[in-house]
Amino acid sequence: MQFDREFLTGNLTTLILALLGERPMYGYEMLQEAERRSDSQLRMKEGSLYPALHQMERGGLLVAEWREAPTGRSRKYYRLTARGRRAAASKRRQWETMAAAMRTILGDAGA
Repeated sequence: MQFDREFLTGNLTTLILALLGERPMYGYEMLQEAERRSDSQLRMKEGSLYPALHQMERGGLLVAEWREAPTGRSRKYYRLTARGRRAAASKRRQWETMAAAMRTILGDAGA
């Protein structure tokens, strides 16, 4: 399914916070993980991901550090701060509430 850009962009922060809530990741890893878990339904673009990561870093939700990957290549890994973990929990609650409300409104057609 092709999602309109606005729909995906509006949920990008929630998606990033959820992924980083599990473990630190580098940008391309987040793109791959979202695509893999969604069975290729979510294909984020680097042009959307990296500006969002930088904004979230400026907002104190994330910190980044350069690390050497198992391949020997340096990568910028992002991880949640305490503020980011609180934001992740809040976004998850909001998402669950919104999804339940939408399922109720859409009924069986939305299942």
